[in-house]
Amino acid sequence: MNALRLAAVCTLALSLAACSVATVVPPATGYAPAPAPPGPPPSAFTKPGPINGMDAKQLSRMFGAPRLDIRESTVRKLQFANGRCVLDAYLYAPARGKEPVVTHVDARQPNGTDVDPASCVAALQAK
Repeated sequence: MNALRLAAVCTLALSLAACSVATVVPPATGYAPAPAPPGPPPSAFTKPGPINGMDAKQLSRMFGAPRLDIRESTVRKLQFANGRCVLDAYLYAPARGKEPVVTHVDARQPNGTDVDPASCVAALQAK
């Protein structure tokens, strides 16, 4: 009878232990998305380049409609291409509420080989 009583006590103890497990739920807070990271420093806007400082409208007038227009929280990437070169222009707003302008350019041949951005700009203008 001792073994039966011990088994009953153990079963009761385990049942009570299972009931005492508490789940901690963190207090509800309002979800606010993280603020967008800041754009490039102002010095990025003073770098020389064939199209640096231009906005999207100016680029479209110069090269026509972009092949790609990718928008993210702080950057806009416009891609222009012809059979001779591919130009990726990265536009950032110089200040909140201002029109984004080109601050960085990548240029390459269709096969991926890097080329001078100025020569790619000239090739795109020649069409």
